[in-house]
Amino acid sequence: MPGQSWKVDLHLHSRFSHDSRTQLEDLVTRCAEVGLDRIALTDHNTAEGALKLQELAPELAIVGEEVKTTEGEVIGLFITRSIRPWQRAEEVMDQVHEMGGLVYLPHPFDRWRSHFLPERVVRLAERIDVIEAYNPWCDAGANLAAEEMARDLGKPVGCGSDAHAASELGHSWLEIEPFTSPAEFLERLPRAALRRTAESGSHRRG
Repeated sequence: MPGQSWKVDLHLHSRFSHDSRTQLEDLVTRCAEVGLDRIALTDHNTAEGALKLQELAPELAIVGEEVKTTEGEVIGLFITRSIRPWQRAEEVMDQVHEMGGLVYLPHPFDRWRSHFLPERVVRLAERIDVIEAYNPWCDAGANLAAEEMARDLGKPVGCGSDAHAASELGHSWLEIEPFTSPAEFLERLPRAALRRTAESGSHRRG
């Protein structure tokens, strides 16, 4: 339908992450409350929760995982299985692509979390599909640096709530034309809009 768009959150967590207690059913309920059409469940070092969410709510779920590498963190989107952590970034990214997924680089310059040095991001650029340009847990400088890096590298940008509680869903999302595949998502991403209701750094955990 012309003019139709989806609200999509590309980065969030559930009880399958060590730092979240959110039940999958609560995510589904919250998505209905805030009008999210698709969510990428990106638990730390496992896709188990995302695969279960896909069974529970197949029209809602994008299977993802936030993988700890030997440097920073890498998110795989549209994947089909868990990826083992503590590998080199190149190895993780290649496994994402082997599954037909997309490599999403989250909070690349957040000084409070493990991250890649800027020159390392440049060297990894050919393997990166999307760079996270807004994360409510990051300060404004980190978000701006990520946006500038994406522009310099010619990469499309994404965003997500990085929610660790269901109540945090709806704080940041992507407004994008409907898609049916990773390739279609990536093709439409440059025309998408980043939306937010939370300021940079406003959700920093104490």
